[in-house]
Amino acid sequence: MNEELVSRIRAEAQKRLDRVVRLMEAGVQVLDPTTVYVDDEVQVGEGTVILPCTVLRGKTVIGKNCEIGPNAVIRDCTVGDGVTVNASQLNESTVEAGAKVGPFAYIRPGCHVGREVKVGDFVELKNSTIGDGTKISHLTYVGDSDVGAGVNFGCGTVTVNYDGSTKYRTTIGDHAFIGCNTNLVAPVKIGEGAYTAAGSTITEEVPPESLAIARSQQVVKKQWVAKRRRKREN
Repeated sequence: MNEELVSRIRAEAQKRLDRVVRLMEAGVQVLDPTTVYVDDEVQVGEGTVILPCTVLRGKTVIGKNCEIGPNAVIRDCTVGDGVTVNASQLNESTVEAGAKVGPFAYIRPGCHVGREVKVGDFVELKNSTIGDGTKISHLTYVGDSDVGAGVNFGCGTVTVNYDGSTKYRTTIGDHAFIGCNTNLVAPVKIGEGAYTAAGSTITEEVPPESLAIARSQQVVKKQWVAKRRRKREN
């Protein structure tokens, strides 16, 4: 192997380890320094635990007493105290104190995630503001949205923000309840304390404290299977 290349690899590995060691000397707990990558400008607060296979890039600032990783990638973000980021990617966004992200969440640029927010598994956020205490637990896309505090997103919610040429915003008031498998077709507004029924496609404003139901009425054809079977047998 080329000796010059080997020398460069060793020098880079040593620089990477030196950056991790500096964090550890400042009170950061790094469980496996050989698997963690930290850029020069990254700052991490005392008491934070960095788990294996974590990558901290750019001008990322992480607060005190966080738990980051395993398998987390954070780039150019500001992360508050006491935040958990588990096996997720965060980019050019702010996450306030006490939030829990992941596993397998994706926060794209331009997001502001409030205090004590839950961004659960297979949730994607993009260019959105999420109010304090809101829960987005799983399998949900929130893009180009302004979401209030204490909102609950049911599984499978989608903010339908793009019509093929233009992006539109969704606004959701404090303490709204978004039922499972709701499509919010932007531009649309959900008022404070409003509910959407599971399986609804919402295209018009929902006033505060109201329930919106936008789905087909169920039709049950009794004994349809048995009749079909008998027809085939004959």
